[in-house]
Amino acid sequence: MLLPLFVKLAGRDVVVVGGGAMGAQRVSQLREAGARVTLVAPEIREDAAAGAAVVLRRPFRPADLDGAWLAVAAATPAVNREVAAAAEARRVLVNAVDDPETATAYMAGVVRRGDATVAISTGGRAPALAGLLREALDAVLPRELGTWVGLAEAARPAWKRDHVPLATRRPLLLQKLDALYGTRPSGGEAAPFPPGLVSLVGAGPGDPGLLTRRAAERLAQADVVLYDALVAAEVLRLAPRAHCFHVGKRAGRPSVSQRAIERLLVRAARRGKRVVRLKCGDPFVFGRGGEEALALAEAGIPFEVVPGVSSAIAAPALAGIPVTHRGLAGAFAVVSGHAESSYGPILDGFAPGGLTVVVLMGVAERAAIAERLVARGWPAGTPAALLLGASSAESFTWKGTLAGLGGAAVPPDRAHLPGTLAIGAVAALDLRASAAGDRPSAARRA
Repeated sequence: MLLPLFVKLAGRDVVVVGGGAMGAQRVSQLREAGARVTLVAPEIREDAAAGAAVVLRRPFRPADLDGAWLAVAAATPAVNREVAAAAEARRVLVNAVDDPETATAYMAGVVRRGDATVAISTGGRAPALAGLLREALDAVLPRELGTWVGLAEAARPAWKRDHVPLATRRPLLLQKLDALYGTRPSGGEAAPFPPGLVSLVGAGPGDPGLLTRRAAERLAQADVVLYDALVAAEVLRLAPRAHCFHVGKRAGRPSVSQRAIERLLVRAARRGKRVVRLKCGDPFVFGRGGEEALALAEAGIPFEVVPGVSSAIAAPALAGIPVTHRGLAGAFAVVSGHAESSYGPILDGFAPGGLTVVVLMGVAERAAIAERLVARGWPAGTPAALLLGASSAESFTWKGTLAGLGGAAVPPDRAHLPGTLAIGAVAALDLRASAAGDRPSAARRA
């Protein structure tokens, strides 16, 4: 177990042993921290020597560490061990480059924003991973993080004077940070999310990158999130302040009743919470969002609707299937495949081949759906597609015809993924190819 520690080295002696590329890098880092660097090695690169206060072009001697606060071993393994032994005898910590067993201190991947510093370490075991983590944090941490430090520092004297408990300071600071962003001008400034408002938000087909901007803003501001079963964990991470409650429904599994969900929404809103009801796809496309909107209206609770990208369109599109295409399909219909009593009469009313049929929640009923369409005059050779987890890394696509749809094999490890059926001439297309030479021809489409 390592103890993360930030140290002040300004004006203090640090010895770097090794005049190669890694030695030069360490000299540069230490110089930025204000350390007084002594560089020791028989051969020293000019860029390394330029950053050192003292340059000794000779082999290392144990006495070189006398008076040092920190040692860096960036030489050969044998020399590094010699440096480590001398450092241990003098109770000096040593950073051994690419030699974690010899080291007693480890350099970290660092992200800086003014006086805010975030460091990542793998204990010297995987420096490349530490670098990747650093890059990831650098990408997501706000550029104005240094401003946050100044804001917190300015508030601290008053809190100390008024004896504000430490546990109370964090929410107070969060309010100040929220105010900082609430007053900043923006070309697409987020609409206010007042306490007591319920936002019925469409989560899209699963990939956080396909959320609308308003959906992401509402999640970031939410106090409470009630989410569906198929909402991805990555999407929930966009609501760092919220208490998140799973209220989803899956066929054949215990679930929270619809009336109970509506009561939870009303109760949370009446307590002054900013509430997000996070629903897969679009709230008003087989999401029972309409029922929740009516329940909120009857209870006198203010609400809004944030539309989402429905899987009815997104799942085929991600598989290269347009639901409409000139010359092939001039219309499309979206049907729930949950129960035959629901989809049967609707499918019976479609002229064979006259449009694209998209079925949500119909994977388990795919054989019955295919048989019904063929019985109503749809050719058995009509193109069909089975799409699972369309926007996820586990996505699975089967393409064939109505004749084979019922027997299409679903990989056991993908059976839990949300599924969509696409039936019609467009299901034979694959418009994901980016090269102009790969554009499907009329013959291929036929």
